[in-house]
Amino acid sequence: MTYTVLSNDQVNSILEGLTVDELDEFRHVLASSLHEFSTGVPALEEAFQQPERISTLHPETMARTLYMPSCAPCGMGCKVISLTSTEASQDSRVTQISPTGVLNLFRPDGSPLGIVNATALTAFRTALASTCLLERRNHVKTLTVFGSGLQAYWHIRLALMIRGSTIKHVHVINHRWSDKATGILKRFASIPPEIKRREGWSDTKFGLLIPAFHEYRRLIKDQIRDADVIYCCTASQKDLFDGSILTSHEGRKKGRLIIAVGSYTPEMRELPNDLIQLAVKREDKPHRHFHKHAVEGGVIVVDNIRGVLKEAGEIIAANIGPHQLVELGELVMLHRLAIEESDGFSSSQASFSSDMDKLDIHGRMSSMSTVYGSGSNASDPPTSPTGSVDSEGRRSSSFFHSRKNSSTSLDKEKRKSEDHLCRWLRDGTVVYKSVGLGLMDLVVGTHLIEVANEKNVGTRIEGF
Repeated sequence: MTYTVLSNDQVNSILEGLTVDELDEFRHVLASSLHEFSTGVPALEEAFQQPERISTLHPETMARTLYMPSCAPCGMGCKVISLTSTEASQDSRVTQISPTGVLNLFRPDGSPLGIVNATALTAFRTALASTCLLERRNHVKTLTVFGSGLQAYWHIRLALMIRGSTIKHVHVINHRWSDKATGILKRFASIPPEIKRREGWSDTKFGLLIPAFHEYRRLIKDQIRDADVIYCCTASQKDLFDGSILTSHEGRKKGRLIIAVGSYTPEMRELPNDLIQLAVKREDKPHRHFHKHAVEGGVIVVDNIRGVLKEAGEIIAANIGPHQLVELGELVMLHRLAIEESDGFSSSQASFSSDMDKLDIHGRMSSMSTVYGSGSNASDPPTSPTGSVDSEGRRSSSFFHSRKNSSTSLDKEKRKSEDHLCRWLRDGTVVYKSVGLGLMDLVVGTHLIEVANEKNVGTRIEGF
């Protein structure tokens, strides 16, 4: 058995050099696992296990160490990350510890597979999940990014890899001027010109905005309104912007993909409450006054419902329930089917129709019915979009299950529902909240070791 060791520099060298096809393979591996985890594929359900993380606190250094185990068909893993505890982060006497750690990986039989520095990997896998929603957005011309750390860097970097030819402006907004803030711009500037040309963003303009700048209030409003994609990548404990910028009639005219990945404790928050409430609002009754605005789904997309309800500060503060959330793993398959149909794949129309018939869209009242433009009556009791969440963070029942008597034709109502889903994911206002999932580390880390071995990168120990 071979044991592989990858340092952070080696991880970065692999990830920075990925081709579009190699990045697509990473995304496919992650999307497939998230889909299987969220929807409870019977043959694989027992293989997916996501225990809650535990932590220790060192009394001298005040280092909080998190242990995040996971299990999947590809094997087992446990990420160990240390950082300054929240309690000690405000104490000037305590030496601050930047998040640092490793991912331990094991084969299905329990034999050690490898160890990977988790610094770049964690940011990359989070951004990789976000690209599942980004990849087929109709308009990705302007990115507005809050934060200047690794999460911000990799979200921008992957967006440029897959949509570089359409991205013209990248606005980075930071709470203060710092070496880190200027460093993210320098890092993009240092990427070799041949890579920029290959990915199509040689002429993309980058900018940095901080509160000390003249006319900051006007500029931040303009940069948020202009954005096609908004990335929130900060450990903020207060809203990053005034929600009315996006919830006013003017702000709702344009559809945006809004991704929040920075806050991960109940005390933290990035998204304003009025934006959260708008995202989950169900349009059950017609309005007397019609205001044209982008398609809204009536739900918030999350990486895992259990984790978000426990750890996402803005979701907790807004009293959002599980019936108002839908997991990314549920949407990745729906998105693929909708894209194939809307792209005019006529040769696969029969297959598409058959596949959609297997999805019991209208068979139960859930948040997914809202996504499909058929919101339930407001008086109906709320239910989780895919049943209850068990002790492993999985769903006890799935949105994806076959009906016994499926039809190969799409009736008018179903066609309308599928069109609504496609419009929402492509052109509407989509809010995605992620707090992280050990499964992401496991499947992406395992695939990374495979790629590293193919590229002869890293240290390999035979007979470990």
